[in-house]
Amino acid sequence: MSWHLFTIFFVSTFFISATPGPNMLLAFQYGINYGVKRTLWTLAGLSLGLFILLLSTLLGLDVISRQSPWLLEVIKTVGALYLIYLGILSWRDTGHSNLMAEASAVSKEVANLDSSEVFNSSQQPKPRSLSSAAVKVIPSNSKLFRTGVWVSLSNPKAILFFAAFFPKFINFSAPLWPQYIMLTFGLFLSETIWQIIYTLGGKQLAGWLDVGDRLAWLNRACGVIFMLIAAALLAEAISHFIG
Repeated sequence: MSWHLFTIFFVSTFFISATPGPNMLLAFQYGINYGVKRTLWTLAGLSLGLFILLLSTLLGLDVISRQSPWLLEVIKTVGALYLIYLGILSWRDTGHSNLMAEASAVSKEVANLDSSEVFNSSQQPKPRSLSSAAVKVIPSNSKLFRTGVWVSLSNPKAILFFAAFFPKFINFSAPLWPQYIMLTFGLFLSETIWQIIYTLGGKQLAGWLDVGDRLAWLNRACGVIFMLIAAALLAEAISHFIG
């Protein structure tokens, strides 16, 4: 993989990672609730979950590229259509929702799940105030880590995104694993940077993005990236089938 292609990949993932998805919102809210040091355990869990999803995708692409090359072109075509769909959604997302409220909702959703798990395991009624207070109770480091893993793995659409996004930056006629390592490094670098930013300066970042149409323009920029990569994937697939 050339450094030029890697730079394009990193810049693209950096913009995409900046959008406040479930992982970033959880890092944001936990940074406020529990502090930066404790939230590092959650960030580690988010990274592990993301790595599991990414590794599953890359292993699948590796097998398909060696055993069914024609299926790889089908995946590129379907992936391009999926990226077009994501691009349209991103472009139409006005970003008028409040990030503080969204982050709080994500945190409470996780807390409610934890409360239901406690109830199911003990089979004893719990006070109604448990789910609302769960966010305020400081959990153990292992609990913070497991929560990060669960939130990351609970988004299976990430596999669809990886399968749609990564093929554009992979040369399947060259050794794959060196490319996989570079792409994984680039993705995790951009994700880690933004997770730390959301954890350290969540309130300031949320306040800045909630002003005017800034979040909307960030979503539109991501939409353009999705569209451009989709167009490149479709061009590759069409040229392969025609040739």
